[in-house]
Amino acid sequence: MLGAATLLSAMGIWFTTVVPGLDRWSRRFFVRFFSVLLVSCAVCLAEMILWYFPGKTNEIQFLQALECLPLSIPLPMLTVYLLHCSGEKIRSSKLFQNVLILWVIYFCLLISAFFIDGFTYDKADGQFHRGPLYPLFLLPLVAIMTLNAAGTIQRRKQLPHRIYMSFIIAMVPMTVSLIIQMFADVFPLIDISLVLSGLSMYGIILSDQIEQDLSHQREIALHQQKIAGQRASIMVLQMRPHFIYNTMTSIYCLCDQDPKLARQVIMDFTTYLRKNFTAIASAEPIPFTMELEHTRAYLAVEQAQYEDSLIVEYDTPHTMFRVPPLTLQPIVENAVKHGRDPYAGPFHISIRTQKTESASEIIVADDGRGFDTADNSEVHIALDNIQQRLELMCGGSLTITPNEGGGTVVTVTIPDSPVNTSE
Repeated sequence: MLGAATLLSAMGIWFTTVVPGLDRWSRRFFVRFFSVLLVSCAVCLAEMILWYFPGKTNEIQFLQALECLPLSIPLPMLTVYLLHCSGEKIRSSKLFQNVLILWVIYFCLLISAFFIDGFTYDKADGQFHRGPLYPLFLLPLVAIMTLNAAGTIQRRKQLPHRIYMSFIIAMVPMTVSLIIQMFADVFPLIDISLVLSGLSMYGIILSDQIEQDLSHQREIALHQQKIAGQRASIMVLQMRPHFIYNTMTSIYCLCDQDPKLARQVIMDFTTYLRKNFTAIASAEPIPFTMELEHTRAYLAVEQAQYEDSLIVEYDTPHTMFRVPPLTLQPIVENAVKHGRDPYAGPFHISIRTQKTESASEIIVADDGRGFDTADNSEVHIALDNIQQRLELMCGGSLTITPNEGGGTVVTVTIPDSPVNTSE
């Protein structure tokens, strides 16, 4: 039992130190809890070794008394952790105050045992014997554990079920063992109860870690659902019926006027549709080159309809990064749809990329009517959607600023990461 308790305590200190899910308070508490158990095991081991050397009665008596001190410290520590899990203030708690008073009484009795033979004594055989006052010596510890057990049952609705059961396993066997020890020598039973208490503390640590892992998995699932919903909503905004009707009408007219251009528009429109359907099925960032191809296909279709009134410039030397699907193309579509003034001159739009020290940037600039922050809700929904997906999928951002010569500049920033810096 001593070997099991020693191994359990040492592993408890190591496990508490390396496990990633514990908060700082719980980590410090469990390190101290298992350290106290380890010290108690070390004292007990020293006592056992001395039994093999005759004439060491005084040393054995001292170690027996010293062993009782670290064995008693976990009892009020259980009270502290119970109050912490219940969300109560420890110092102002009546339970903690009563337990602390009882532990001080026990400590005083422990000191008195050195001078009063009525608690314990040793005969000529060097063996430990209980005196008539020995039950009084253990009474404060029994009272502490009884208060702890009652406090745990009283707070069962405030505690998660797994933590409640861990406290019951830690307290009930120890309480029963101490009560029996008042009338009969059952030190091995106390050792077993001590190991059970340590195992119950392991249960709390592991359950907290498992709960945090499950919570993290739930958060990931919710993020994925949110991203999927946003992709679906932006597809609804994108696939405007009138855009499809206009494109098909343009193709119909071009079939007689310019069959070669009609075939090219059909190819571009097919590429645009294929990229849309591919994007809605993608849950991870895609290479920027794919998003750029999607955007080129869309603009080619628009240019076939607007002819010389839509002028596009590309300056994209940096393409070795990834973006969420449907990032660039919806920004460009918003610029064409809401920035172009049919009564003004040609509408210019430029798409540039550049590499900074810690990020990749996409800059979409136009010379249109400018971005109205209070007018078009559809634009806001689309851009907000892109902004949220940038944050969720790659920690990116989107900013909108006025263009110096009129129009709007939209800048997408993608922070560098092992995923975002590979094509």
